[in-house]
Amino acid sequence: MSKKLTAMLKHHEGSKTHAYKCTANKVTIGVGRNIDKDGGLGLSKDEINYLLRNDIERVEDELSRRLPFVIELSDVRLDALIDICFNLGLPRFLKFKKALRALENHDYDLAAREFMDSRWATQVGQRAVTVCNMIRTGKYKG
Repeated sequence: MSKKLTAMLKHHEGSKTHAYKCTANKVTIGVGRNIDKDGGLGLSKDEINYLLRNDIERVEDELSRRLPFVIELSDVRLDALIDICFNLGLPRFLKFKKALRALENHDYDLAAREFMDSRWATQVGQRAVTVCNMIRTGKYKG
């Protein structure tokens, strides 16, 4: 694939960082990728996994910059925090001040209770139970 072709396609199609409706009113991303469920290409499994890996790395980086103590946590507990932050976004995640303080103090039972005692836990149901058990025990279920 030549650089000239890439530049030409970006010029003709545009290059967008967010989903948009193209001139045919189809949901489109990037450089003219029609992902509309009505006749679009969507995303391949490899593309979905690529995006997910990037998002996980971004969330882990955000957490370690804002909450340096997380690098001391076990991989399982860090994965649980990444899951919660991935779901909520960093600004909302940081509002769990009591839970985060408990984590920093290695009081995993209290941290799990604080996360469970939230609107987020009510909204996500079993997901909250799973990740809070990971925080409490330091183990993946089953």
